Order: sequence, then C-alpha cells, then structure tokens
Amino acid sequence: MAKGLDGQELRRLAQIGAKARLAELESERASLLSVFPGLRRTQAQPDAPTEIRRRRRRPKMSAAAKKAVSERMKKYWANRRAAAQKRK
Repeated sequence: MAKGLDGQELRRLAQIGAKARLAELESERASLLSVFPGLRRTQAQPDAPTEIRRRRRRPKMSAAAKKAVSERMKKYWANRRAAAQKRK
C-alpha cells in the first residue's frame, strides 16, 4: 500500500477514480450513439428472453437403410481406389 494511506482511504480514492472513469465512459457512449444511431438497434436487451434454437434431429435409420448405405459406400470407395490405381 502507499505510505500514509490506510486500506479504507485507499479504497475510497479508488472508488472516486472508478466513478470518474465510469462517467467518462458513459459520456463517450452517448457521443458514439449520437454519431452512430444505428448502434442502438443492435444492443441486446438484458431482460429480454433469449431465443432458444432447437437442433434439427435426423430421423432414425432402419437396419435396412443402414445396410443399403454401407453397401453404397463400399462400392463408392472401391471405385475410388480403382481410379487411384489407374492414375499411378
């Protein structure tokens, strides 16, 4: 701590400085909003309920559908490997 200042006095001075800085920030905010009025519309309302986005769920695949996909992908990758061998 600074010499000659007890904790209580130091806290009081810090609070005075914080209030002064807050006043500066509020005045700067007001001047920015007067120059750029469109910024007001983009501010989120603190008490407004937040929009909950639901995740889209995919329908469950049947065993037959899974098997069909598996067979298609095996054929696809076999063709890819064959094409890669021809290029070499």
